[in-house]
Amino acid sequence: MRIFLNLKFIFFLYLVFLAGYIGYGHVKKLLEPVSTSPSFVVIDIPKGTSFKQVAKLLEEKGLIRSKEAFTVLAWYKKEAGLIKAGEYKLSPSMTPQKILEILVSGKVVQHLVTIPEGYNMFQIGDLLARANLVKKEAYMAAVTDKDLLKQLNIKEETAEGYLFPDSYFLPKGVSAKDIVKNFVSRFWDVWINNKFGNRAKEIGVTIHEVVTLASIVELEAAVQEEKPIIASVFWNRLKKGMPLQADPTVKYGIMVERRIKKRRLTWKDLRKATPYNTYTRYGLPKGPVCNPGLLSLRAVLYPKKTQYLYFVSKGNRTHYFSKTLKEHNRAVKKYILHKKRKH
Repeated sequence: MRIFLNLKFIFFLYLVFLAGYIGYGHVKKLLEPVSTSPSFVVIDIPKGTSFKQVAKLLEEKGLIRSKEAFTVLAWYKKEAGLIKAGEYKLSPSMTPQKILEILVSGKVVQHLVTIPEGYNMFQIGDLLARANLVKKEAYMAAVTDKDLLKQLNIKEETAEGYLFPDSYFLPKGVSAKDIVKNFVSRFWDVWINNKFGNRAKEIGVTIHEVVTLASIVELEAAVQEEKPIIASVFWNRLKKGMPLQADPTVKYGIMVERRIKKRRLTWKDLRKATPYNTYTRYGLPKGPVCNPGLLSLRAVLYPKKTQYLYFVSKGNRTHYFSKTLKEHNRAVKKYILHKKRKH
């Protein structure tokens, strides 16, 4: 009888072991990659999403075999509450453990955004909105946020001029304020690394004056090599007390006032008084009219030594520079009026 009971107990242990082994094998199978396909699936996990919802989404997208097994894995690793919101690029060839690791680490998709030199803050807002990274309204609120500007060491009313044109990797869901911080931080890196502050003190100008004039140079120069020459023209005019008479400042003033982008200016536009119109006011405009790049900033701080006071487009992206109004009028007649007659 005792032998029979011992045999029953041994058989029971065997069944428990077998069930455990089969169960382990089944769970192990469920924690293998769904496939060997190298393809990727992009999923978006909004803030406030529960772990249960995440597991269900992963199963529905074909990234894991079982949401239950994934839940057990996360529970075992004590990471169910550590998943971070964001956009993720995952593959069915990844193991559930690898997917969990990525979701916990917060390795979200980074979107490449390139801000061209000469873009103003309105154009940058449109670019970010088209990339679905932030709503333009939120972005515009950020670039005019007084507390944020103070935090970023900008003493003006907007971040215009300090949103440094460059290529950035930005995650979806990033706040407008963080985007602006990113752009402005890049500006200060460039300013400090190139020791522009020392040069500005040396020639007796403020940071804002440099950025403002550089923004005009950025929009007037189509050829990089001409930037130091164009900068010299504007410095020469400022020293002589002449108005800068730069068309980009007029266009910007109209955009700020009416939110209208004008391609061609009329005589009426040139006479319209705005804080940015350098035809109706002397000196620099109220502030920058775009966001200048490194070479434009450098051109303003290290202009070429010339006696030029005027320049006119030659129609091939370069300019003809003149020292006198008489010479300039001849150039206008040659490159502008003559061209109009031909057309």
